[in-house]
Amino acid sequence: MSRKPTWKRTRPKPKAVLRLPDLDQAKSAVLNSLTSADAQRGYRHAIDEFVEWYCSEPRLSFSRTVVLRYRIHLESRNLAPGTINLRLGAVRRLAYEAADCGLLSPDLAARIRRIKGVKKIGVRLGNWLTAEQSQRLWQAPGGERLKEKRDRALLAVLLACGLRRHEAVELNFGHIQQREEHWAIVDLKGKAGHTRTIPMPAWVKNVVDQWIQAANITSGKLFRRVHRMGKTWGREADGKGGLARGSGVCQEGWDRQVSAPRSPQNLCTALLRRRRRTGANPVSARSCFDSDNRTISRLQTADSRCRQRQDRHRAAVLTECSLSALPTIQPETFG
Repeated sequence: MSRKPTWKRTRPKPKAVLRLPDLDQAKSAVLNSLTSADAQRGYRHAIDEFVEWYCSEPRLSFSRTVVLRYRIHLESRNLAPGTINLRLGAVRRLAYEAADCGLLSPDLAARIRRIKGVKKIGVRLGNWLTAEQSQRLWQAPGGERLKEKRDRALLAVLLACGLRRHEAVELNFGHIQQREEHWAIVDLKGKAGHTRTIPMPAWVKNVVDQWIQAANITSGKLFRRVHRMGKTWGREADGKGGLARGSGVCQEGWDRQVSAPRSPQNLCTALLRRRRRTGANPVSARSCFDSDNRTISRLQTADSRCRQRQDRHRAAVLTECSLSALPTIQPETFG
């Protein structure tokens, strides 16, 4: 009797050229393997930049040569060695997850992972605040109003204890404990899930106590939002109503205490609002910013967008109302 032919199931061959759906699948695998939100944000940005560069020109394949060209591209942008190594680390992780999903051959992924990063030669000094500048920054809030007391306590914790912004936002009453006759921030969960204990100086504890007594809070989040009427927001029972990452310590003019220049975006916004309140033409602010053309373009773009919103609102009012019952709408003057 003749044997029946047996059909062997063949595995799909790994691809040499990864298309956009394949890169999205590998990117999702990389992000799902990370637990820290900060790491996910950094890897997402690095992978998106690589995918944009990879799809900008017709690439032959996702190989070691392509990744080396990408490293040369990053070096041509005069990026720091740490930034380049971070981007290359995301590309290596992308190749590993692509090989694990069957989209790339394991040998090719191993060759990509063996690509070395850029050497760090020397140590960057950075721009650090001196002790006098830190003291002036901490003393910038007067300490009379409730919001100023909160800002003083928040600045003291950030400067003396070295907390990150999201760590200061998540700080609650349970973290501040006394150990061996010294106050400390105990079991603080920070970046990448690391747990650490940070000593708190006595003067910082005194400033924090002044904020707690003035706000009349005993549990939940340590730093709360403050209403313009001088009251704290949020429910004390469940700890809701804490600061957001971008709120707090935003008073205009505090940068002058440490002699730091304001960004062009803040200058544009402040000047635009000021000139609109006085009824002047915002575009005529060119005389104030002759040396920065980008600032002028941002200012003109903001003014045109504001005019477009007003025109759309006026058109919507005219459409809804009948022509006979239309109120008299005086046209606004823009300069």
